[in-house]
Amino acid sequence: MGTAILAIATGTLKEALRSRLLWLLAALALGAVGLAGFLQAVLPAGSRATNTALLAALLRLAGTGMVGIFAVTALVREYGDKQVELMIALPYPRAAWLLGRLAGCGLLALLPAAVAGMLLAFASPPAQAALWAASLLGELWIVAAFAVFCTLTLQHALPSLCATAGFYLLARSVTALQVAGHGTGGDAGQRVIAAGTDALALLLPRLDAFARSEWLLYGTGTMADAGFVAGQSAIYVALLAACALFDLYRKEF
Repeated sequence: MGTAILAIATGTLKEALRSRLLWLLAALALGAVGLAGFLQAVLPAGSRATNTALLAALLRLAGTGMVGIFAVTALVREYGDKQVELMIALPYPRAAWLLGRLAGCGLLALLPAAVAGMLLAFASPPAQAALWAASLLGELWIVAAFAVFCTLTLQHALPSLCATAGFYLLARSVTALQVAGHGTGGDAGQRVIAAGTDALALLLPRLDAFARSEWLLYGTGTMADAGFVAGQSAIYVALLAACALFDLYRKEF
């Protein structure tokens, strides 16, 4: 089973590289650097800090979009080409195919995280840039796992991409929603909203605590932050992988 997982993961990574994702990653990185430099020239006040924060945000969005879109489209293509049925027919557990796919997406996520870390190391302390890049890697793993789970369930690109984007936006803003839900009002409607935001915060990963810009600007990242990110990544990747496995094993091909 281990050999099958490794072969599928390697094949997934090769598929990504054959689709010229490296060129896309280079273009996104250059575009992020250029846009951040342009905005730095337009907004000269606090330009260095602004440039670093904008560059980090753009690199995070680019990496998330690249990994999420590839995870969805590659799986939809496998369904369309009937490759899923072929892989399931091989004398390996279904889990080998799914875990191989997840591992391949995880390997792909190393590329944007490494590129982002190297670029930000020029504008911030290298240790903080490394922490930021490692945190981004955990974020990309969670997004990839959710994208695979959605695609297995929905089996169509557009709803899977929309669900993945919605999940990411909610996970990134859930703390702000929770604060807004616990407003000054104490009526029944406010309590219902507060309970709903608390439930969302309990279910969703705290992606707002991942890859924080203040780590790069003020050097505030600590080992406690790294431990929190590692714990959240392990929990949610394992949970999403278990949900995807459950969905895969209940299907009849």
